[in-house]
Amino acid sequence: MGFGCNAAGIVGCRIIDSPRERLMAICTNNFVPCNGRFPTMIAIITMFFVGASLPFMQSMISTLLLMGVILLGVFTTFKVSSLLNKTILKGVPSTFILELPPYRKPQIVKTLVHSIFDRTLFVLGRAMAVAAPAGLLIWLMANITIGDATLLTHCAGLLDPFAKLCGLDGYILLAFILGFPANEIVIPILIMSYLASGSMVDYDNIMQLKTLLVDHGWTWITAICTLLFTLLHWPCATTLLTIKKETQSWRWTLIAFALPTLIGLGLCMLVNLAATLIF
Repeated sequence: MGFGCNAAGIVGCRIIDSPRERLMAICTNNFVPCNGRFPTMIAIITMFFVGASLPFMQSMISTLLLMGVILLGVFTTFKVSSLLNKTILKGVPSTFILELPPYRKPQIVKTLVHSIFDRTLFVLGRAMAVAAPAGLLIWLMANITIGDATLLTHCAGLLDPFAKLCGLDGYILLAFILGFPANEIVIPILIMSYLASGSMVDYDNIMQLKTLLVDHGWTWITAICTLLFTLLHWPCATTLLTIKKETQSWRWTLIAFALPTLIGLGLCMLVNLAATLIF
C-alpha cells in the first residue's frame, strides 16, 4: 500500500497482530517510494540518464533505472528491519498463520462508506490541515525581501555548505524541507527558487527544466544524490501524523522520521565523496 501512499501503508499495518512487528513495519514503510516521489524520480532519470540513448531504448532504460531505485528502497527496508530486529525491537518472531474467514454476502455500500470516512477523508483532512499553513509559509518566504534577496534565498545560503557535502545545493535541500507537507511540491518549489519567482510554477517541457537545472550547477552527481535523497528522506507530514495516531507515541514518530533522514543524508555524502574522488 505504501507504493500508493505511505500514510495508507501505515494504516494498513493494523493487520499485523504482533505489536513489535507492527512497529517495525511502520518505521520502515517510508523506504517504499509513494506516488508523490515517483514524478521527481522519473523526471531526474529522464533528464540526466536517458536523454543520450537511442529513442527506442529510452523507455526501457528509464524503466530499468526506476526499477533499480525501487529495489534499492525495498533492499533498504529489509536491512533496516533486520537492524531494528537486532536492536531496539528485539523479540521472538511470530509465526504467520493465514486463516480463511467465513464466507459472507458482500456488503458493497457499507464497505465503500467505511473506506471513504475512515480512510480517505482522514488522510485528506490531515493533508489539508498541514498543506494550508505550509503554503502560506512558502509564499511568505518567496515574497519577503531582506536586503537584496528574499528570505528563501537567505535560507538556501545558510543550508548550502552542508548541502554541498551531500552532493546537493542549498535550494535543493530547502525544497525538500519546504516540501514536507507533500512530496509532490518539491520540484515546483525548486523551480520557483531558481527563477526567483514569487509563486510556484511548473515546466511543460522537461528539457527546458534540465537546462534550468544545469545552468544552476547541476551535474550527474547532483542528479544521483537528489534521486537518492528523494527515495530516502523524512516522511511527509501526513505520514508522520498517521504514525503518531497509530503508535500513540512521539518516540516512535521521531524514530520513523530519523531513520530515513540519517540513511539518506549518509548515503548521499558517501556517493558524493566517492564520485568526487574518482572522477
